[in-house]
Amino acid sequence: MGPREQGPPPLRKMILPALFVGGLFYVTLTRQPDEPAQTVLAGEALGTTWTLKVSGALSGDRSDQLRAAVEQALDDVDRSMSTYREDSELMGVNRSEGIEPVALTPMLHRVLAEALDIGYATGGAFDVTVAPLVNAFGFGPDKRRVPPDAQTLASLAPKIGADKLELTAQGLTKAHSEVEVDLSAIAKAYAVDLVVERLEEAGAENLLMEVGGEIVARGVNPRGEVWRLGIERPSETERTVHEVVSLKDAAMATSGDYRQYYEVDGQRVSHLIDPRTAAPITHALASVTVIATRCSTADAWATALSILGPEEGLDRAEALRIPAYFIVRQDDGSFESRSTTAFKALR
Repeated sequence: MGPREQGPPPLRKMILPALFVGGLFYVTLTRQPDEPAQTVLAGEALGTTWTLKVSGALSGDRSDQLRAAVEQALDDVDRSMSTYREDSELMGVNRSEGIEPVALTPMLHRVLAEALDIGYATGGAFDVTVAPLVNAFGFGPDKRRVPPDAQTLASLAPKIGADKLELTAQGLTKAHSEVEVDLSAIAKAYAVDLVVERLEEAGAENLLMEVGGEIVARGVNPRGEVWRLGIERPSETERTVHEVVSLKDAAMATSGDYRQYYEVDGQRVSHLIDPRTAAPITHALASVTVIATRCSTADAWATALSILGPEEGLDRAEALRIPAYFIVRQDDGSFESRSTTAFKALR
């Protein structure tokens, strides 16, 4: 039997008591007639969609001002960290020989520094050089759903590992020219942080900003209450809320393996690749949601904990006091929820 790709089911219309988010999608509330006014702006960027909700009715000029701030911030991140445009700063770094440090803008330096720190804290489970492995397993641009052979994996080994990168105040040095950096597991979330910073500079408050499912909340919703969001039940067949959380002046991100995978001879091949083993994860952890001050932190840790798994991931998050919520598959098809002490303290 050959590979069988799993795609998302049709998105059915829902009215929920909270904003509904998962690792890869986002559904806004349907506003009822007696609901207080709010302004909703939306668009596309970074290969996904974005949505801004602001409490209260804004004038056309004010809405245009905020939209311009959002779009400019997202474009700044795209020009800095995209791996799909040859003129981005990151692609220039990837083309460098690596022998001498390549100077970085403060934006790229900040994101790369955080990514490397989290990689170190996870013993290499989070690795910004893992893209060649992700592509080899068929989750890159060509979408080839065939696992690589041992020879291919061996040829990629010299390119993988954050130990082949050195970041200093002078810039980034690579062990050799074939090492490349991919920030897709953190850049989109950083874009949310940057957008919110720009919006706050423009005087906006009481808002919820989302890019591709990564979220930052500020202030209160139109009813004067803390923003409420739903964590998706990690099901391949339906989209329902598993848990509702309140988010006050914080960020939230979810990582899971239940949307992006394919099967070969009845075995799941996940898009989450463990750099330490050069293979897709095989444990029972279905999704992880992390709450943090910054969205970049939440997103990177959600990915890292997903790779570490239900036991090692929970232990690491507990030790580092990370607010994290784990949903683990059971043999009978049900799900078990586990959370860290720091997550429970936010309830």
